[in-house]
Amino acid sequence: MKKYLQQFKPFLIFIGTFFAAYIGLTVIYKFYLNSFEANDIDGITTMIGHNVEQLMHLFNENTKIAKSLSGPYLEVRYHNKFTVIIVEGCNAVSVMILFVSFVLAFSGKFKTTLLFILFGIALIYIFNVIRIGLLTVLLFHFRQQEHLLHGVLFPLIIYGLVFGLWVFWVNKFSKYAK
Repeated sequence: MKKYLQQFKPFLIFIGTFFAAYIGLTVIYKFYLNSFEANDIDGITTMIGHNVEQLMHLFNENTKIAKSLSGPYLEVRYHNKFTVIIVEGCNAVSVMILFVSFVLAFSGKFKTTLLFILFGIALIYIFNVIRIGLLTVLLFHFRQQEHLLHGVLFPLIIYGLVFGLWVFWVNKFSKYAK
């Protein structure tokens, strides 16, 4: 048994670190969400909505985002037509938690790891704001393609970005990079 533990030690450390980070960050995020009232919108989702609205105004798009009166989400009106809603799950925090957990599991030097995590979170955030803006415009014009756009294409973009960041991290900066 000791021989197998020694043989699989790097893998076990990776799995242990990944799950410890993932569970820890998820619990912290749940505590954060629980600090809001049942029908209230968390601050991160509100900030995402504000940034999507700023992005749309940057391109002179007629967009208004406001808290819904009927639930804990933001309503997006594009050209005065209700187009999409932004819920807590749209803020990409769960994707960021997954990203951070993986980078920590394949950590490198402390400073490099910390800087890459901050860079990755910022990049995921920016891509997510762009993703929601594009999704708003595309669903306004192609409502019948909602499943393809929201359920396939846009998750593929955000998870593809995370996968690309992971590959870059492992090959360039992790303790396993050569």
